[in-house]
Amino acid sequence: MSLIQTEDHDEGVRVLRMDNGKPNAISTALSTELLAALDAAEKDASAVVLTGRPGMFSAGFDLGTMGEGPEAAAEMVANGGELALAVYHHPKPIVAAVGGHAVAMGLFLAMVCDYRIGAAGSFKYQANETAIGMTLPDFGIEFARAALSKRHYDRVIVQSEPYAPEGAADCGMIDEVVPAERLEARALEVATRFATTLKQPAFRNNKRMAHAPTYEKLASTIEANVQSLMGRQ
Repeated sequence: MSLIQTEDHDEGVRVLRMDNGKPNAISTALSTELLAALDAAEKDASAVVLTGRPGMFSAGFDLGTMGEGPEAAAEMVANGGELALAVYHHPKPIVAAVGGHAVAMGLFLAMVCDYRIGAAGSFKYQANETAIGMTLPDFGIEFARAALSKRHYDRVIVQSEPYAPEGAADCGMIDEVVPAERLEARALEVATRFATTLKQPAFRNNKRMAHAPTYEKLASTIEANVQSLMGRQ
């Protein structure tokens, strides 16, 4: 069964819906499948909406894989980093429709999208690694640095402070909050606007120039950093 559901809409907008059980865990298989879907969207979509399950965008990496040992865990975390980097560097606009909790890798995946919309509700946005005794990979640090307000950066990354959707919008995790029943319609509205008003290749070129310092810092170091990290946990 596919972990990524694909739906095509008007103006070349493609919805990629993550569906990996209740936590919507970012497993090695999900990362691999989503990377392939993003490669396909580069060729035949104008914009992308990335979303998850109602109430859960993603709770982060798959805990079962983490329990299989350092080799399996390192592969999964490195694949997740490559996935986030691919979103951050993608030539087409990517809108995140965050319909619930976004925790750990789930939060980082949302933050690398070009525009991020959250559903109102009792949902948690949290980089919980410090709270659960894990050291963040470099890509988590750098993507957060690129997205977050400086006044919130340590609270999010060092102190593992959880945020409700409105607080997440204030600190830069997401861009706006809408009623849950309006989330997907609003995401499609924004993606359609991007698809019809942002010119290519200017969008691709300007996005990549703007993101170059972070991208170039991470592009060749993710696997080595994750391998080193696994030895330090």
